[in-house]
Amino acid sequence: MPFALRSPNFAHGANISRAFTCDGEDRSPALEWSDAPPSTKTFALIADDPDAPVGTWVHWVIYNIPSSVRSLTGGVEKKEQLPDGSRQGRNDFRKTGYNGPCPPPGKAHRYFFKLYALSTELSLAPGASKSEVERAMETHILARAEWMGRYQR
Repeated sequence: MPFALRSPNFAHGANISRAFTCDGEDRSPALEWSDAPPSTKTFALIADDPDAPVGTWVHWVIYNIPSSVRSLTGGVEKKEQLPDGSRQGRNDFRKTGYNGPCPPPGKAHRYFFKLYALSTELSLAPGASKSEVERAMETHILARAEWMGRYQR
């Protein structure tokens, strides 16, 4: 089976519920994954919106998720470091943790949740940016999985 990511909160390609957006509780959706490569040391997740008017907008950066973890519960705390050692970076709202869809009125935007299985722990302090995480993991990606939802105001 290939490395796979899913959310029990919305189907792939379907609308993201208001609870996970700036119009609702702005909490992260639950995510689950399976069939990571056996040599995985950590996971990294980046959630972004390529349809934003200013270019791709980053909603969530979380890395050094332990290899034993197979899910993120909904409503992950907005802290730089979580009890399991996972670290959260800064999003394009200039905040730590998840901030959900908040597009301008108009057409629906796509929100991609991209999970990476990595062969190492990233030597980045909490608060790293998407580009810092991408640079640090680029030669350590074992597998990649993706889940996409839509939101429109």
